Amino acid sequence: MPNSFLIAAEISQRAIMGLVQDSVPSLNSRRAYGGAITSFLEWYNLVGRPSLSKAMVQNYKVHLQARGLAPSSINQHLSAIRKLAAEAADNGYLDSTIASGISKIKGEKQAGVRAGNWLSKEQAQALLHAPHLSTLKGLRDRAILAVMLGAGLRRSEVAALTFENIAQRDARWVIVDLVGKGNRVRSVPIPSWTKQAIDEWADRAHLSSAHVFRSIHKGNYITGDSMTAQAIRDVVKEYGDALGLGIAAHDLRRTFAKLAHKGGAGLDQIQLSLGHASIKTTERYLGVQQNLHDAPCDHLGLNMG
Repeated sequence: MPNSFLIAAEISQRAIMGLVQDSVPSLNSRRAYGGAITSFLEWYNLVGRPSLSKAMVQNYKVHLQARGLAPSSINQHLSAIRKLAAEAADNGYLDSTIASGISKIKGEKQAGVRAGNWLSKEQAQALLHAPHLSTLKGLRDRAILAVMLGAGLRRSEVAALTFENIAQRDARWVIVDLVGKGNRVRSVPIPSWTKQAIDEWADRAHLSSAHVFRSIHKGNYITGDSMTAQAIRDVVKEYGDALGLGIAAHDLRRTFAKLAHKGGAGLDQIQLSLGHASIKTTERYLGVQQNLHDAPCDHLGLNMG
């Protein structure tokens, strides 16, 4: 058993990528792991292609720290390398003892919870009004922003959204049977203004089935039958930059959660709309902390009289 399948050059870099990326179901995870493994291999080649070992990966961790990466980024890189070692061992390219040692390398401690970025109500409203509605692209982009702000969908979920997903339930419009992260299926209620934005785009584009959002040529005509998650990200960036907001696509999902919570929506309902596996995830997402001065029990209206 070789102590490093990389030094022995038994498989190509593409195959190394495949070992890791094929082992995770999420497109976002495959993309993140792919970038992390690429960075690792670049460093690995620069330092002379040493044998893959726990000590070598720890040296790489020191390298990442020296680059000034945030703890979350370092941990993502280490997670990808642990996955690489585990898959290499499972496929007979690496001794399982070495893989086990690599799996025990500790990540960076993260102080507190990352607050993230979100928009105020006024900024979110300005973003919705930013697209020019005289063009097909403007109507489409407003509908994309309306879905992200009005339903809190991930950009991959927006790209995959179909007209068949949009249906009435209990006399209101809902995105039903939406497959999200971890293949969890959920339904997400949408406000009337989001449905209006979708309808106005669909009417102008003469669409009623399959994917809601399509690629558009600069000549203002549809050129494809869908959009990529990257293209959804570019739409958010375009209008965010124009307004000087400096936002990413995921910030609109966080904005949905923040505005809903400020408006009085319960954490459990926000969790269901976002598709979080745990209410704890939603609490961390919102930066919510338990209030011991104004607790739920203070509002029961009961007494011992």
